[in-house]
Amino acid sequence: MDTIHVFEMRESKILRVALLLSYLVLVTRGNSMRSINQGETTSDIIQGLKINKIIEMDGGDIFDCVDVNLQPAFNHPLLKDHKIQMVPSTFPIGMDVEPSSRHHAFQAQPPIVACPRGTVPIRRNHIASKSIDDVINKDKQQEAVGIQYRHDDIYGTRAIINVYEPKVNNGSKDLSASAIEIYNGPGLAEAIVAGYSVSPKLSGDTFARFHVAWEDVVGNKSCYDHTCPGFVQVSHEFGLGGRLRPVSVYNGPQYHITVLMFKEPKTKNWWVICCQENSPIGYWPSSLFTYIKDKGETAFWGGHVSGPTASEDSPQIGSGHFASEGYGKAAFIRNIQIIDKNSKYVNPDLNKAFPGSSISQKFIVDGYGVDNYGMHMYYGGPGDFV
Repeated sequence: MDTIHVFEMRESKILRVALLLSYLVLVTRGNSMRSINQGETTSDIIQGLKINKIIEMDGGDIFDCVDVNLQPAFNHPLLKDHKIQMVPSTFPIGMDVEPSSRHHAFQAQPPIVACPRGTVPIRRNHIASKSIDDVINKDKQQEAVGIQYRHDDIYGTRAIINVYEPKVNNGSKDLSASAIEIYNGPGLAEAIVAGYSVSPKLSGDTFARFHVAWEDVVGNKSCYDHTCPGFVQVSHEFGLGGRLRPVSVYNGPQYHITVLMFKEPKTKNWWVICCQENSPIGYWPSSLFTYIKDKGETAFWGGHVSGPTASEDSPQIGSGHFASEGYGKAAFIRNIQIIDKNSKYVNPDLNKAFPGSSISQKFIVDGYGVDNYGMHMYYGGPGDFV
């Protein structure tokens, strides 16, 4: 197994961007909800927007239902005259994503918010006015484990991601995340990311939450969900930053999500699709990008930790158990496929895939290979948890 090639990225921008999801932490607890008074204070990203409805989720987290045509995305200077696309004109074709083994895992449910049609739910967030660059700095420690895929024409990727809630020390600022990611440009300057993360420090809990992220070259900052303009949401139900549940239990029931990012051939927009119903969440308009505008050249599938003590006192990744323990005990990512220039699913080229870990004493890859349904692996480990 070649571990060096994958983690050449450890000190480079690819890992800095890959670790975005470690910081993408909002608070949404459950699916039951009630309406609350509209006069309550909103976050900075909501101020000045017309709010159709305010919804409080079970647990106290609040979403504002904002007119789909007035969402924060359109404050981006490159989207001034953008015409919203409500659904993809086409989807990738080819391979299905039926389980590739005898093991059966159940679908984790996404955060569903009952906003009216014609609106989109936007999470109120106490760090909404900050970019990721305000949180990440060069002194952060970081580790990663998974598969880096290089030097290919990538028009999208899809994978089934096992959902766990890895342990992160409550008293630390460290975080753990799992995601699929696509990059391009000098120094892998541009990136798009989708997956989940856990951060007790920023969220106040240990829940796994779904996020999207990207590198805004125009604004020279890293962004996620709706914290800066750019990502156009179309779903009136999917709450970005919300909790995924149920989650997998060690040696018990296993839950997963199917995540797809792809470039639609007609509009060139990069779409994000999630979960059992393959629901379109939204997209990044192609006009936001320079290098990833046409295609990606590098992908990453796996997990990562980051924070002030992420190397010396590492959180868990995945289930918190080594990949060698196998199904039901170690976290998996399977049915990994890429999308080619003809908008067809194909298996990744094994010669361009490099599985490995930045620190094999704490995190490993095992069970790596390719079958008729795509690439697969177990990954993760306990970090410094005993």
